[in-house]
Amino acid sequence: MTYETVRATDPAVADALEGERERQNDTLAMIASENHVSEAVMEAQSSELTNNYAEGYPDERYYGGCEYADDVEQLAIDRAKELWGADHVNVQPHSGSQANMGVYLAALDPGDKILSLDLTHGGHLSHGHPANFAGQVYEVEQYEVDEESGYIDYEGLHEHAEEYDPDIIVSGYSAYPREVDFERIQATADAVDAYHLADIAHITGLVAAGVHESPVGVADFVTGSTHKTIRAGRGGVIMCGDEHADDVDSAVFPGSQGGPAMHNVAGKAVGFGEALDPAFERYAEQTVTNAKALGERLQDHGLDLVSGGTDNHLVLVDLRPSHPDTTGKEVEESLEEAGIVLNANTVPGETRSAFNPSGIRAGTPALTTRGFGEEACCEVADLIYEIVDAPHDEAVVAEVSQRVDELTDEYTLYD
Repeated sequence: MTYETVRATDPAVADALEGERERQNDTLAMIASENHVSEAVMEAQSSELTNNYAEGYPDERYYGGCEYADDVEQLAIDRAKELWGADHVNVQPHSGSQANMGVYLAALDPGDKILSLDLTHGGHLSHGHPANFAGQVYEVEQYEVDEESGYIDYEGLHEHAEEYDPDIIVSGYSAYPREVDFERIQATADAVDAYHLADIAHITGLVAAGVHESPVGVADFVTGSTHKTIRAGRGGVIMCGDEHADDVDSAVFPGSQGGPAMHNVAGKAVGFGEALDPAFERYAEQTVTNAKALGERLQDHGLDLVSGGTDNHLVLVDLRPSHPDTTGKEVEESLEEAGIVLNANTVPGETRSAFNPSGIRAGTPALTTRGFGEEACCEVADLIYEIVDAPHDEAVVAEVSQRVDELTDEYTLYD
C-alpha cells in the first residue's frame, strides 16, 4: 500500500502514515493486544464501503443502497459462526469494549451488579473500572488472582459471588497468562443465578484455532476483539445463543451504536476467511509455542513470571524480585528506544502506580505473524533481559537496537 494520493492532498498526513509503516517494519511489536493484518484485510478496510450508511442488519436496513453491505456483513457473520461454533453473531461492534457495552445493555439494568477481575490483577477497564462507563452505570465488585500462584482463585470467586449476588460475572482478561476454566466460572454463575460474559478479546484467534478452551456454548455471552490474535482488523464481535439474539442486536443497534463501520466489517470478513484456512491453526499453535519459549528464556535469566509461565500468547513479568529498583515504565521506554515495543503493566499485589508499575507484558502474536519461531523468540528474550538489567545504559540500548535491525531485516513485514 502506498500513499501517493494522500500525499498529493495532504502531505502532513502522508508523512505520518509512511512513518507508521516504517515504524512497524523496523520495530518488533510485542504489545500482547496488537498484531499485523494482511494486505488483504487493510485493502478491505480502506474500501468504498466507508461511504456506505448501513443502519440495521442484512436485509433489514433503514437506508437503500446496502446490497453489497449486506453481502459483506453476512459473509462476516457466517464465517464467524463457523470459526467459533456460535448460534448467533453480531459483527457490528466497533471494539471489544463496545461489544461488552452491548452485552451489558442487553442483559442488565442500570445499577445491576457486575463481578469481574480487578484491573491490577489482569482485568479490563470495560469490566467495571470506575473511570469506564461500566463502572459508572453499574455496581461493581471485583475478584482477584491468588497473589502467590498468579492463578485465578476459583474458590474465592465462588465465595465472593455467593456473598455479592451479582447479576453478571465477567471472565476473560487482558493480562492473564493462563488458560481460563470457563465451565467452572459458568457453574458459579449458575449457582448464583447470574449471567456469564466471557470476554475473549485477547484469545479470539487461539479459541478459533482450538488451542484454548472455548466459552462458546458455555457462557451466556461471548465477546471479543477482532484485531488481536484473530488478525481481522479493528473491531469487536458478540456471540450468544439464539435466546439472546434479539436483545443483543437491539443493544448494539440502536442501543449503543448508529450505522456500522462497514469498511471494518469487510476487514472482519476477510480476516475471518483467512482464519478458516488450516494455516491459521498452525499460526495460533506457533504463537503459544513462541510465548512459552519467550517466557522460559526470560526465566533462565532470573526474571519472575506471574503464575510461573504461560498457556497462551503473553507473558507477564514481575520485575520486583530480580530488579526491585527498576520500574516497568523505565524498561518499556528503553526497549522502545531499542526497537522493541511492549508495555509496562501492573502485577498482582502491585506496590506502585498503574502509570509506573512493577511489571511488563510481552506478547508473541505479531512476532509470529512476521515468521518468528522459538529460536528467534529466545533471542528476543535475551535482548529484553539486556535492557531490563541496564535500562539506562546507552551502549546496551544501541547494541540491542542494532540486533533488532538485523531481525526486522530478516523477518520482513510490509513491502
